[in-house]
Amino acid sequence: MNRGFYTIMAAQFFSSLADNALLIAAIALLASMDSPAWMTPLLKLFFVLSYVLLAAFVGAFADSLPKGRVMFITNLIKIAGCTMMFFHVHPLIAYAVVGFGAAAYSPAKYGILTELLPPEKLVAANGWIEGLTVVSIILGTVVGGALVNPAIAAALLRFDFPVLAFGIDTTAEAALSVIMTTYVIAAIFNLKIPDTGARYPHQERNPMKLIADFSGCFTTLWKDKLGQISLTVTTLFWGAGATLQFIVLKWAEKSLNMPLDKAAVLQGVFALGVAFGATAAARFVPLKKSLTVLPLGVAMGLIVMLMTMVHTVWLAYPLLVLVGALSGYFVVPMNALLQHRGHVLMSAGHSIAVQNFNENMSVLTMLVLYAVMVKLNMDINIVIILFGLFVAGTMLLTMKKHAANQREHDSLALIGERKH
Repeated sequence: MNRGFYTIMAAQFFSSLADNALLIAAIALLASMDSPAWMTPLLKLFFVLSYVLLAAFVGAFADSLPKGRVMFITNLIKIAGCTMMFFHVHPLIAYAVVGFGAAAYSPAKYGILTELLPPEKLVAANGWIEGLTVVSIILGTVVGGALVNPAIAAALLRFDFPVLAFGIDTTAEAALSVIMTTYVIAAIFNLKIPDTGARYPHQERNPMKLIADFSGCFTTLWKDKLGQISLTVTTLFWGAGATLQFIVLKWAEKSLNMPLDKAAVLQGVFALGVAFGATAAARFVPLKKSLTVLPLGVAMGLIVMLMTMVHTVWLAYPLLVLVGALSGYFVVPMNALLQHRGHVLMSAGHSIAVQNFNENMSVLTMLVLYAVMVKLNMDINIVIILFGLFVAGTMLLTMKKHAANQREHDSLALIGERKH
């Protein structure tokens, strides 16, 4: 990997670290406002809403400028969203603005990989990016949990810069100051990302034409036999992963009697497992064998249901690491395959935009369903069982579809041989 790749990794690490720390800080803010429990998963919903609403436009934006510049501009939007919380804008609205920046950031972040690296290095690159992103999720959730811890917040408030007075007087403001600094560090790395020299045809600016173009890319990727399988898996993974974040917090509260700052550590433990799985996939799964990992998705869904039998932290840790490792191992090859197919069939930015649209529609749908379950006071163990069955069942159906595609491909190949 070249130097530019490591700069991208550093920028992604600090930006993702800040996103995840801000989520925990926003949850704490909602709690301090005595907001109802069902509002908490809506934070993530508001965050990913932009991925869906802007899907037709962010691909063209990512391809219209050098990717490093796009990442810098969109990181500034995240900083603006974080700043809004300082001025007592409702956390749902402020976190939605951060999501707006993240939605435009993503096609540039992944699209630059296909510009910078040859196809045979995409699985390894994705393994490193996903692994590092997961490390940032671990640290982000832990840092967010620490920042809302009363003792640590009090220590931050006692710290004063000489001469300068920033007017930071509350726990939330102290946490937001640290998070804001992290976003600034990410922006500095964004400026150091090299220009790959990749240039695309003039990007359309007419909204209706952009929507039509996006629809064409969407249809192309779903009709592709390999694209549709990898797109199904990544769509399921991100929806399930976002929902599992909140399930783990509720499960930790109900089954393990843990407060928010401690429960945030469990999110980090799950993410650590994803990092292990992602790194292992980067090491052992070549692009041409990416579809061999599909059965691990079924295993992950079934193993999640064991959470209902766990009531001690020391059993919770290895279980969450195992679930995370299975997730990381099966999603990284799928991600790389999807990027490769997208790059072959269309431009990098447009294919990532289609991917983001599908994945975040899944996140929105699953989070809304989870919020409804919380609103109905459904027992967390029932929620976990339904969640596990859904993941395992969807993966089984995906495997059947892939097998049918293979049979169709083999029969067409046989017909072609007979004609010759």
